[in-house]
Amino acid sequence: MGSGIAAECALRGYFVTLEDTTEVFAERGRANALRALEHQVRKGHLSAADAAAAAARIDPAIGMRRISSADIVVEAAPENLALKREIFREIEAGAAPDALLGSNTSSLPITSIGQDLKDPGRLVGIHFFNPVLQMALVEIIPGLRTRPEEVARAREFALALGKTVVLSKDTPGFVTTRALAVLVNEAAWMLYEGVATAEDIDTAYVLGFHHPMGPFALIDLVGIDTAVSILDVLWEGYRDPKYRVCPLLKSMVAAGRLGRKTGEGFFRYPAPEP
Repeated sequence: MGSGIAAECALRGYFVTLEDTTEVFAERGRANALRALEHQVRKGHLSAADAAAAAARIDPAIGMRRISSADIVVEAAPENLALKREIFREIEAGAAPDALLGSNTSSLPITSIGQDLKDPGRLVGIHFFNPVLQMALVEIIPGLRTRPEEVARAREFALALGKTVVLSKDTPGFVTTRALAVLVNEAAWMLYEGVATAEDIDTAYVLGFHHPMGPFALIDLVGIDTAVSILDVLWEGYRDPKYRVCPLLKSMVAAGRLGRKTGEGFFRYPAPEP
């Protein structure tokens, strides 16, 4: 997700520092961003010159040594509340006081993520969708202490990226993830119960509901481990049985079959790029 957000921002003229925990991961993130841009060129949606100009605006880094000069900081770490709180404490310590702080969380309440910040009023949920360059939607989520002017800034940022914005209250899963979690979990339960094959369930969703892809192709794209983490957040937040994780999903995570990023999930894929 971080790579896709970086690619989109660079394409729209922003100079981007793509931060990660190690130089290897940061360089890999930039390579993924470049592949996303190249894919758009191959599809005829982007010129090679525009892709090259965007690529030149993406600079990998570690240690947040450039964060003091950032106008906007978008966190795209895994869906782990403790991890996100730790990251934002570090971001707040280094970022300029007027920098907009955004979390790309897809399920965790913004108020909880920012509870340890000295100024939680500038933290906003800015939820992008994967693949970022192709998906037109951004979900904006203000926490209970987010200032209205910061919500307006987040909205302006998303609009500047050419996105359509929807606003959600700060509840676990917001609008889109609540709906998506039920969809993919129910599909997993059907497969677990032997109702139909993964291929037939996906075909039914695509042709019966005009979905662009079936739930198993989608969960392989998102990452099965990510989907389980999201369902766990929703279960913890609502205690509703519809969010109880299908055992099949947990078994696949235990087996290391996480989807496209490992080369195998519900379907098989070419070996992931190193």
